[in-house]
Amino acid sequence: MESAAKGAYVLANLAEVVERVLGFLPTKALLRAACVCRLWRECARRTLRTRQRIAWVSALEPGPAENHALVRALARELEKVHVLPQTVLYIADAETFSGHEECHEQKKARKRNSKETALALEKLLPKRCQVLGLVTPGIVVTPMGSSSNQPQEIEEGEAGFALLFPKIDGVKIHTFHFSKDVKNRVFDESKFAEAGLKNNPDLRVVLLFGYNSWKTGATRFLHQIVNPLNEKSIILAGGQVESFTSLTSENHHAQPGDACGVVGLAFSGAQIQSATVLLDQDVADERTAEAAMQRLKAANIPEHNTIGFMFACVGRGYRHYKTKRNMEADAFRKFFPNVPLFGFFGHGEIGCDRIVTGNFVLRECNDIKDDLLHGYTTVMTLIHLGSTKANQA
Repeated sequence: MESAAKGAYVLANLAEVVERVLGFLPTKALLRAACVCRLWRECARRTLRTRQRIAWVSALEPGPAENHALVRALARELEKVHVLPQTVLYIADAETFSGHEECHEQKKARKRNSKETALALEKLLPKRCQVLGLVTPGIVVTPMGSSSNQPQEIEEGEAGFALLFPKIDGVKIHTFHFSKDVKNRVFDESKFAEAGLKNNPDLRVVLLFGYNSWKTGATRFLHQIVNPLNEKSIILAGGQVESFTSLTSENHHAQPGDACGVVGLAFSGAQIQSATVLLDQDVADERTAEAAMQRLKAANIPEHNTIGFMFACVGRGYRHYKTKRNMEADAFRKFFPNVPLFGFFGHGEIGCDRIVTGNFVLRECNDIKDDLLHGYTTVMTLIHLGSTKANQA
């Protein structure tokens, strides 16, 4: 009894010991422990501030038909993650996210409702969390467990991932949305400043995703968004997706509509470094794919606390490489063994060869604007979010 009393005294009064113990808890358990007393609450807050590494949840295998695999994976894995997400980017395959499933009780096919699936995902996440959700024809994902796991190009079947961005010192991540106004052919560029994409000296990376690209005027509208942002000091990357399914922030909640538009994530912070390379139509075998990755490697982006993105055309993948699967993801892993890779196969790509690291910008003396909109290509992107003491802990 006496030893138990001493143990209780230590856990109730010695902050250093409490923080050491709480550091082993996943975030959900840590938040529950924070309710015990004031000391534990303060220790939990300090512990959370040190958790600034990106986490992710991936879903690679289909399961029971009532929910998409990503919903089930997120519900299970959020109990284990060691970050408190402030921003979440999830991407799932379009076919099964809102496709058909068999309802055995009613003996008929039932269409899975994409709004219901998106709502189920959003409900699993913190209320104040920014959420951007996309559905695309195919998925590129690194399995959970280690950033060095082999990334997979999943061109068919049920799959998805959710990137969980915590609060990171010196980095601001925010969502944005521009919808085409059918009554006005000219885009109001003052909306860029409202979205933090202009007059923002710390802006480093903008991920752009066009949706409903088959709509009349969609390509012209995408040019109206991309061209004013095409500056040498900013990395632009992304592509055309089937649709966005979630877009929530503290003051905003948008629903997909019939109009075309652009959604995205903006990354601001002086410590951010990034680079992109374009794999054009001539990149059609292992040798040329690896040569493109060598160009990306030459950017010398730090690989600690870095994520990779791959935005590819649906016409590439194993069809483009003459039935050889996973060619580009394998080439990426060869040159970046410890950087997780995520992305999708879509209907058009956004990006070019560009490096932004501190005060250095690739081809900063070139006044000619890069062509950013492509088809039948792949855009590879690295985003380094800094190496703060908290990240290194």
